[in-house]
Amino acid sequence: MSMTPLVFSHLLYRHSPPLFLPKLLSSSPIFSLPSNSMATCVDTSRTDTPQLSRDPNRSQNDSFHHYMKYCREPSFPDHVSCKPSLKKQTNNIHTATVVQDFKDEEENIWVKMQGEAKLDLEKEPILSSYYYSSILSHRSLAGALANHISIKLSNSGLPSTTLFDILLGVLVENSEIIVAVKDDLMAVKERDPACISYIHCFLNFKGFLACQAHRIAHKLWTQGRKILALLIQNRVSEVFSVDIHPGAKIGRGILLDHATGLVIGETAVIGDNVSILHNVTLGGTGKMSGDRHPKIGDGVLIGAGTCILGNIKIGDGAKIGAGSVVLKEVPPRTTAVGNPARLIGGKENPVKLDKIPSLTMDHTSHISDWSDYVI
Repeated sequence: MSMTPLVFSHLLYRHSPPLFLPKLLSSSPIFSLPSNSMATCVDTSRTDTPQLSRDPNRSQNDSFHHYMKYCREPSFPDHVSCKPSLKKQTNNIHTATVVQDFKDEEENIWVKMQGEAKLDLEKEPILSSYYYSSILSHRSLAGALANHISIKLSNSGLPSTTLFDILLGVLVENSEIIVAVKDDLMAVKERDPACISYIHCFLNFKGFLACQAHRIAHKLWTQGRKILALLIQNRVSEVFSVDIHPGAKIGRGILLDHATGLVIGETAVIGDNVSILHNVTLGGTGKMSGDRHPKIGDGVLIGAGTCILGNIKIGDGAKIGAGSVVLKEVPPRTTAVGNPARLIGGKENPVKLDKIPSLTMDHTSHISDWSDYVI
């Protein structure tokens, strides 16, 4: 009786020690990575249909204004969609070359992750079983993500198989979530110097995993499946120490750095290409109901230990210094720091930032000049 390569590989894997797997993977056509082919984005076992996948008042010559304008209007064919910007792209954000770079990077992420997995196994073959079950046994990023999060969030009363079916179902039906997942992977890889690879982020960064679990919970929330959405929120809070209400709206290209102690309220809105450090609260004042949480613009950087309270707007490209308590609106491209927070340069003539702080991850410029003491 003939045996398909996939069945044969599976049998070899089950009946061989883990150290055999790297050799199997490198020699099997099932796991080869041709340079010009793309892995499907959704498990074909679940569907036969392939799946994919505010305006500061500034002059037209202002590069920051161009970034925000073009970032928010992706439907225009000559405009750049909201994707994480690489450092080399900071000064020329909407050129044709950048558009192609973004497209190539996004399309190749899943293939790159598989390649990174093989390289990791050459260095640490003892992780063969883990890498196989987490990455190399999956046909798509959606399947791998649903599997990884379901294992993380499962417990004795909530089997991973049940969670996997729920999570994968949402990902298959909503291809825009996978697009956001790829943007988040690129954002972490570019902005966090501690991130050594896409697969390192995917497997180990709890801020990234909490954000993707929230994306699924938010979709369930908007579909009226609030019990499931709240269950996922609760498990994410218990496992990752990140508490994001499923009603909160979060954009793309998000970096939740470290993420421990992050709290985001139900009516909060976070724009695209935002970077948030640990122990940040986007909360209410405690004396309002309804729409009561902050609205964070595109390109905002929020430092560690910051509290932003109430239905207030943090303008595009603003920077909030670590440990600040923000109770009033912060204009675009300005820096607020302190308790209570004050604008660097003063309320009447605040210092304007010339770069997007969430991309540069510069926490101290202007703030260090303002401080009159050094510890």
